[in-house]
Amino acid sequence: MRVDQGAGVEGRLRELSGRLHGPTRLKADLLTEARHALEDAVEAYREGGLPRAEAERRAVAEFGSAAQLVPGYQAELAAGALRGLALRTLAVAVVLMSAGDLTWRGSSWSAGPRPPSGYLLLSAALNGIWAVVAGLALLGLLLGALAARRGSPRLVRSARAVGFGLTGGLLLGALAGGALFGWSVRLWDAALTWPPMIVGAVVVSAAWFALARAARWWLLSNRVPRPAG
Repeated sequence: MRVDQGAGVEGRLRELSGRLHGPTRLKADLLTEARHALEDAVEAYREGGLPRAEAERRAVAEFGSAAQLVPGYQAELAAGALRGLALRTLAVAVVLMSAGDLTWRGSSWSAGPRPPSGYLLLSAALNGIWAVVAGLALLGLLLGALAARRGSPRLVRSARAVGFGLTGGLLLGALAGGALFGWSVRLWDAALTWPPMIVGAVVVSAAWFALARAARWWLLSNRVPRPAG
């Protein structure tokens, strides 16, 4: 039997860790599973009478090289990152689409003249963007789960396309939302001191921070794994 002459269990795990990109918790879970599988194999070889070093070398060789393991693990990380991004997006979309108007109700300017037509158009466009984003998030949840379960190349490609579309939709929504907020402040100075508006701005800022982190993890998980040095 040909034995991998590289490092033992810890070395293989470090190599995998350095070449995998994705959500921290999911990556840690995958590496923990790999550690358990390797340690079980090592113990089996030890029970057969091999010393620790030889048992580790054989277990690592049997487990597979990093080049063999990384694509599968990375695909699982990408699917998990897409599910995380989609779930956060759905939560934010539901809140913004259902409670966005509450920040304006009862304000001193709500009974005044209607805002310009361009403002109304931008507001309607923002609602449309969030509707599309919510639809992409639902599709991302479905494809992410199917891609992780079946590993079909077609499903993986479809999930990546939806993920990029979702990320682009979120970027467009952030730009449109920021423009609408800035326009609102210019139209109504009192908006900056209106409590529901202040609370809404804080909540939306926190939501965008969470979305940005999730989008970053998803983009990182879709990087081409770097070859071993």
